Amino acid sequence: RGVAFEYRHKRPEDRWQRNWEHAIFWCSLLPAFLWGAIFANLVHGVPIGRDGNYAGGLTDLLTPYALLGGLVTLVLFTFHGAVFAALKTAGDIRVRARRCAARLGLATVVVSVPFLIWTQSDSGNVRSLAAVVIAVLALAVALVMNQRGREGWAFALSGVAIAAAVAMLFLALFPDVMPSTLDPKWSLTAANAASSPYTLKIMTWVAGIMTPLIMAYQAWTYWVFRKRIGTHHIPEPAGH
Repeated sequence: RGVAFEYRHKRPEDRWQRNWEHAIFWCSLLPAFLWGAIFANLVHGVPIGRDGNYAGGLTDLLTPYALLGGLVTLVLFTFHGAVFAALKTAGDIRVRARRCAARLGLATVVVSVPFLIWTQSDSGNVRSLAAVVIAVLALAVALVMNQRGREGWAFALSGVAIAAAVAMLFLALFPDVMPSTLDPKWSLTAANAASSPYTLKIMTWVAGIMTPLIMAYQAWTYWVFRKRIGTHHIPEPAGH
């Protein structure tokens, strides 16, 4: 995906650029889908043997629940991206992105609500239920804000929906890290899968220092590129 952004403009031929655009599309779509499928498998459980190793095949990872989880993250992330496109553009592109976000938002509701209910009924608790409510409410209000042309609020709320959905999965999963469908006693938990106390201490210090720096850098980046852009900002090629 990163290579495609670099190479697309290296040659002017339509076929060359179109092929790299396909690479951008598919290499963006697959991670978004697989991200949800992997997390769904973690929550639902996978065949883990007595030795703590995976004891299944590829088909064990392609369950209806996992495929639904992948579809949820795919449409949810795409909705989030469409709202961001509407937030950062002007003119016709903004209008088209907002319309696309409206359709994607409805599709997100259709697939995510059954997935969240399924997860909650299967392995949820009170804390995960609270995260479900936050995710659904944030997504609903994001749709309303997008419809009203308040893309900033829509983007922030769709981000809250993503964060709440992820929190819901972890809250439903804890204290397990990877449940075993063969025998619950063979599951990987937060205790038996953790690193040594010394390693965790070092990681905590590193995260405590680096995370604020990364967040500050990201905030600065968003601020620098805060203005909208449109086709009128793109200069004409030389010779036109």
